[in-house]
Amino acid sequence: MRLLVVEDDKDLNRQIVTALENAGYAVDKAFDGEEGLYLGETEPYDAVILDLGLPKVDGVAVLQGWRRAGKTMPVLILTARDRWSDKVAGFDAGADDYVVKPFHVEELLARVRALLRRAAGHATSELICGPVRLDTRASRVVVDGNPVKLTSHEYRLLAYLMHHQGRVVSRTELVEHLYDQDFDRDSNTIEVFVGRLRKKLGVEVIETVRGLGYIAAAPEKV
Repeated sequence: MRLLVVEDDKDLNRQIVTALENAGYAVDKAFDGEEGLYLGETEPYDAVILDLGLPKVDGVAVLQGWRRAGKTMPVLILTARDRWSDKVAGFDAGADDYVVKPFHVEELLARVRALLRRAAGHATSELICGPVRLDTRASRVVVDGNPVKLTSHEYRLLAYLMHHQGRVVSRTELVEHLYDQDFDRDSNTIEVFVGRLRKKLGVEVIETVRGLGYIAAAPEKV
């Protein structure tokens, strides 16, 4: 999953980005509304964390610009405690949720997980595909009750496919959603990660659809 953090406070931006990366997400960042607006319009994000009090272009205007451009990714806005009117303006502009400053990072992470689940049509933090269970809250994977140790990139790949299980996901889409801007992107590495995943999982839940990409499905549905 690839996220965007738009926050002008450099310390807070770094804190949020670090927490998200430690939770297994690929994260891009912006420090003003102009850069955030551009990134949100040109890059495919699974969710965005957006501060409303931004320089150059305020957060509400950024969000309105994204929605006018047809961008539907979930957006979590950051608001000041005493500015209830900002929350209203944010929701009217198209926000999906909000967190009030100051906040606990754990709450932010929980709300991001909830946004990603709802966007993909899942009701709980645990994703199940046949014998494979992925706990998005603990970033933990088990197969038939046995824990499986994955690298961060392997986990991101499995999580993305399981969030969208039953749908063919192209290599291009995977590259766009698994890596941040600074990563040296190469679609060939996806094949390597898929091969490693299959070996570690030991069950057939990831199928190659020739010429199209990959699909995660329970073995009896493949």
